[in-house]
Amino acid sequence: MAATEPSSSELSAPLGPARTGFKRRAAEALRKAGRVVWRSEPDKLDAPKPAPSFTELTDRLKAYLPSGEIQRIRDAFKFSDAAHLGQFRKSGEPYITHPIAVAGTLAEWRLDSAAIQAALLHDVMEDSGIGKQQLAERFGPIVAELVDGVSKLDRLSFDSSIQAQAESFRKMLLAMARDVRVILIKLADRLHNIRTLSAVDAVRQRRIARETLEIYAPIAHRLGLNEIYRELQDESLAHLYPLRYQVLKKAVNTARGSRREVLGRIQGAVQKQLATSRLKAEITGREKTMYGIYRKMVEKRLSFSEVLDIYGFRVIVNSISDCYLALGSLHGLYKPVPGKFKDYIAIPKVNGYQSLHTTLIGPYGTPVEFQIRTQDMNRVAESGVAAHWLYKEDDASLSELQSRTHQWLQSLIEIQKQTGDSKEFLENIKVDLFPEKVYVFTPKGKIVSLPRRATAVDFAYGIHTDIGNKCVAARVNGEIQPLRTELRNGDVVEIVAGPVARPNPVWLGFVRTGKARAEIRHFLRTTKRQESIELGARLFAQAASQLALEPQDVTAERWDALAREAHAGDRDELMADIGLGRRLAAVVARQMALLAARSAPAAEGEPARPALTAASTPVVVRGTEGMALQMANCCNPIPGDSIVGHMRRDLGLLVHQMECRHAQRARRADPERWIDLQWAEDLNGMYDVNLDVRVMNERGVLGRAAAAISESESNILNVHIEDEGADVSAIHFKIQVQDRRHLARVVRSLRHIKQVARVSRMKSGRAQTAEES
Repeated sequence: MAATEPSSSELSAPLGPARTGFKRRAAEALRKAGRVVWRSEPDKLDAPKPAPSFTELTDRLKAYLPSGEIQRIRDAFKFSDAAHLGQFRKSGEPYITHPIAVAGTLAEWRLDSAAIQAALLHDVMEDSGIGKQQLAERFGPIVAELVDGVSKLDRLSFDSSIQAQAESFRKMLLAMARDVRVILIKLADRLHNIRTLSAVDAVRQRRIARETLEIYAPIAHRLGLNEIYRELQDESLAHLYPLRYQVLKKAVNTARGSRREVLGRIQGAVQKQLATSRLKAEITGREKTMYGIYRKMVEKRLSFSEVLDIYGFRVIVNSISDCYLALGSLHGLYKPVPGKFKDYIAIPKVNGYQSLHTTLIGPYGTPVEFQIRTQDMNRVAESGVAAHWLYKEDDASLSELQSRTHQWLQSLIEIQKQTGDSKEFLENIKVDLFPEKVYVFTPKGKIVSLPRRATAVDFAYGIHTDIGNKCVAARVNGEIQPLRTELRNGDVVEIVAGPVARPNPVWLGFVRTGKARAEIRHFLRTTKRQESIELGARLFAQAASQLALEPQDVTAERWDALAREAHAGDRDELMADIGLGRRLAAVVARQMALLAARSAPAAEGEPARPALTAASTPVVVRGTEGMALQMANCCNPIPGDSIVGHMRRDLGLLVHQMECRHAQRARRADPERWIDLQWAEDLNGMYDVNLDVRVMNERGVLGRAAAAISESESNILNVHIEDEGADVSAIHFKIQVQDRRHLARVVRSLRHIKQVARVSRMKSGRAQTAEES
């Protein structure tokens, strides 16, 4: 159970919602009116049936398990019953009714003996203090692993309930990646708990309902367990917004009566049309769930009547070819709505779902949605990955589903390896649980499924981590597009990679898949650390030289001693902290000097070591060190400028021009975090600089200015134009240059244009003439 979920003993009401007499009468009336079999979700808030007994469970198990397996299950029941003896649920029922209910759900899916045993035992570890080893000795390692995967992490201490929840989810999902039965047991457990949630207080109801909507319902959908998916959503809505649920429930019940005539007319016409086409089909009506109605009203800002003014039918036929024949027959009966046809048979959803979807204009101009599928597709649509136990493994479509499920489960392990902590892991996998998908193609025709609004970067990481790390652009349908381009169904995507390219932190703002997010963060985290270590070592060397520390003074033993005193892991951690601004190089150097003085005091007559002075040897920088060193946007320093550096905590070194007004003001306020810098001799990078060009308003002047910059071998990053009168405009260029001499060449090229009145470099919020800069 999840860390924030109440114990099952806190929840009331037993398993098994009863269909109300009203719904039976309504279904019968619909059959008489149009002979349509209307299958709606039962009202989970109505009075439930008594909890099933173990005898009822064994009767269900006898249908598919041999007697030897049932005896093992009976032993697990006796063990669980003894472990929970004297424990009761909030409803007053014996605690054992909950494990029996969970096992009953798994028996409906025809799961194997080990899963049923684990369901009966799933609470004994956390509620009765029984250890994993004891379970393994009694019931075998497989059952013990399943029980451990479902159990909470109650024995560990966490800084917050959020961290505990995230860690429990991580444990559960990684156990699921090893054995999918873990999540099937957990979903059955959550299903029974939310059916009986009314026993706990309103605050807990809302918290558990929200958790169910965010985590468990999407997992159920991802695994193709659509019946549970819909029930979890409806029950969560009922507890999260009880008044809204009751209003919707009343409105739906009222609307059913007024829809009978239309439903009967459509039903009769469809049956006649399919019979004419010599197609044997089972036609069932599809009623929207309460949550589906509510979400559509909220997301699309529709009224209740607008949402319900769409009729849905499911057509079950015998073969795939019959699906397409039925589609053609229905299109001959009613006109299709353009753009409302989807072929999930040719391109299944990632959870294995297959069906033809089409929307037609029925009687009175009302939209009618049809789902056309085979019996096998219908089994997968309702039972998803659980169909693995319901039916034989040699079915090709089910094997394909199991393969896709296995790939997704393995991706959880990959995300875990690249993730820093439990909360980040949970955030990453939440992204992959949303059901909306787009399907795109590689240049070789391979189909890749991605979340809705996924970008070219998500596609690149979906192909391979190295391709994602080195991507620079994407060719979508033959045209070069930016990496943040959102992909659409049917796009053909090719990634353009660069040998020296690397992930950009900006990508985290638009990627959609958990894999891309985890890989980008892992790269940035490891790269930033290495760059910070290198920068920290240079800053320490500068500070050490001011204290006259000799190389022989800085030994490995003294680094170890200094790390212990500073509560750091080792020298690299100290250097990384200096590079990130968490520690001051001068302070660390002084501590090293003290260690050196204590272990090797100066001989009599030798001068004492000098104290730190204001005069210092500047630190040499290249400007291309990476994330540990950045150029200030306020003044955009370039090689040739006099520069200083500001050590920002956790953000590394920020380089300013010496005369930058922002830097001068900040340095007076906190001088200890400022150091003098100088440019390295052998530089070959490009550096950003802002130019303000005042021109006469004449046709073609922007093109001539851009051409002059390009001919000077400078890159233009951005252009912005402002009108300053009838005859004069200000063109603001952001360009890249190698150094001040290169900038001077660009300025001279611009001045040769007769329409250019003035060229200025923008620094510290004001324009400077070329002579000033």
